[in-house]
Amino acid sequence: MGTPDFVAPILDDLAEASSVELAGVYTPPDRPGGRGRADRMPPVKVRALELGLKVHQPASFRSSQAQAELASLKPDVIVVAAYGKLLPPAVLDAAPHGCLNLHPSLLPSYRGPSPVSSAIVDGLEETGVTLMLLDEGMDTGPVIARRTCPVLSDDTAETLTASLFKLGSELLLECLEPWVEGRLTAEPQDHSAATVTRKLERNDGLADWNLPAAALWRRQRAYTPWPGLFTNWQGRVLKLLEVEALSDAFAVGGGPPGLVVALDVENGAPDGPGKHGPVGVITCDSVLVLKTLQLEGRRPLKADEFLRGHRDFMGSQL
Repeated sequence: MGTPDFVAPILDDLAEASSVELAGVYTPPDRPGGRGRADRMPPVKVRALELGLKVHQPASFRSSQAQAELASLKPDVIVVAAYGKLLPPAVLDAAPHGCLNLHPSLLPSYRGPSPVSSAIVDGLEETGVTLMLLDEGMDTGPVIARRTCPVLSDDTAETLTASLFKLGSELLLECLEPWVEGRLTAEPQDHSAATVTRKLERNDGLADWNLPAAALWRRQRAYTPWPGLFTNWQGRVLKLLEVEALSDAFAVGGGPPGLVVALDVENGAPDGPGKHGPVGVITCDSVLVLKTLQLEGRRPLKADEFLRGHRDFMGSQL
């Protein structure tokens, strides 16, 4: 059971495993998308059909028909990865060896819908993936195994998520057979140590220039691809597609947070283009360098190209 593109490789790995027989693939129904609003298949469905697998797409598992269809497959174990729906008891009990879920954090830390983004926002240098047995709670079930993963300085939520589920697929294949054979056990989580993330909203990506530059840089990476980091300029949304935080030691030479300044980092002052880029924004402690920008309705531009077409951007207050 899964949905997005970053879990499709797990399906590939399971299909290639000689010890695994895939009885079926579950993914949500096709949804309208794109300019023409034509129905789009979930990436997991696309890959399943390419592999010649039977695909099931119930809108929910509340109906007795959907539950009976799953039971008719007689699964030994159900594997869940970013399926996006809470499963009722009838599904959790449908396989004798339970529902195994891959969660992209080291549980009980970062339960909930945005563990990867939250780990980057919080500045973690290491996170991981957990193989767990699902219960009726949200990421509260007992843990079968964990594996750690470094958070790289240039990781975005997109790249880190892909890395975590790749690692998770390896962990799943290592544990699946021993679990079914009873050679592995699941340990209850320490619920007193749990932290819970929330669902991201679009306004999470609105740049707050009173934050430190490093915090804004982390947000830009944490919110890629959605909602991104953005600001408002002349009544339009300006997406900040690529940024960099300068050291706290960088002297901004005065000015309120949100002021757009020219940069010459090589000379230690915001005065003219420098090696870090031609433009930055003053924050509470330093400067956030703007490297690639996209004005609402326009194509992405490198900062120097953007400035050539928008000379009034320099010196503006965001």
